[in-house]
Amino acid sequence: MNHSESLKSSIREEALRQGFFKMGIASARPLPRIESFRAWLEQGFHGTMSYMERQAPKRENPGLVLDNIRTILVLAMNYYSTAPPAIHPLKGRISRYARGSNYHDILMSRLKDLLDFIKSRVPSAQGLCYVDTGPVMEKTWAAETALGWMGKHTNLIARNHGSCFFLGVILLDLEIESDPQEKDYCGNCIRCMNACPTGAIIAPYVLDARRCISYLTIELRGPIPRSLRSSIGNRIFGCDDCQDVCPWNRFSITASEKGFKPREEYLAPELQDLIRITSRDFKKRFENSPILRATRNGFVRNVAVALGNSQSSEAVPALQTALCDQSPLVRSHAAWALGQIATEQAMDILLQVKSKESDPETLAEIALS
Repeated sequence: MNHSESLKSSIREEALRQGFFKMGIASARPLPRIESFRAWLEQGFHGTMSYMERQAPKRENPGLVLDNIRTILVLAMNYYSTAPPAIHPLKGRISRYARGSNYHDILMSRLKDLLDFIKSRVPSAQGLCYVDTGPVMEKTWAAETALGWMGKHTNLIARNHGSCFFLGVILLDLEIESDPQEKDYCGNCIRCMNACPTGAIIAPYVLDARRCISYLTIELRGPIPRSLRSSIGNRIFGCDDCQDVCPWNRFSITASEKGFKPREEYLAPELQDLIRITSRDFKKRFENSPILRATRNGFVRNVAVALGNSQSSEAVPALQTALCDQSPLVRSHAAWALGQIATEQAMDILLQVKSKESDPETLAEIALS
């Protein structure tokens, strides 16, 4: 075994020791399938995620991120848990990946340790680590390696592991032999496309983020389009439907990382309690959780939609409280929710509030109820 092969082997071994179940290696070059990425942006499928367009030059050319880049390491860490989603309409559903601690912190710590290991073998090595927040197309690069392939739902799939895992990336100025590319094993299956509640997977391998429940409940800062609200059900942070139906996830095993163990309070939280949550309590309750990404107002907006979808008269008092929220975003969605429930009490509450409300969005929702 020559020095290069020895280094490659030792990095893989250290990656496994750090808790990654697999590592892929790609040679740095202009972004593969660059035209598809550009078409995706041109069609506006990124929605309000303006950073995707702003960072496009760096995403298309990793050489703009790290000088003299030669290699891209993509590392996968399992987060799968068997905990079932909340079914009761007055309890919230939180995506499986967000039921534990903040994955950014856990993965970044392990990536930095792995980079330090590489530098201990090659002191002159320079590298950068990213977990979901840098100008790097992790899934695209991972699909260029032996790690896995891009599924039709645009999540990466790994044989014998499914798709319930996080990706981290290390950019290196070292030349390391790349992997052979994994084959695409989706075949004729379109279960993920059929399962999407909002029809966000508009074609195989093409996701219109503007329709995706994960985008709507996490990234979107404004109102959720009215036409999509009823399809969200009781999902208050993310969605797993496309992954839940994927046949490859029959190979998923429970994650060994303690930080990804589901917190009991995240499994089936009471919606009527969550809609009353203050900014201070939101930060405290979801400390060290990916859920903070949604912001307090965005999260409570989601809860209001879920309560409206419950169509339960039990939700009316909580929604009445939300109509007095300081956030117009919350008030407008609470008004919509009361209109969905449409009991005599709910409609009376909307009429009482109408003369006191000044927010145009909220008034519009009351008028449409």
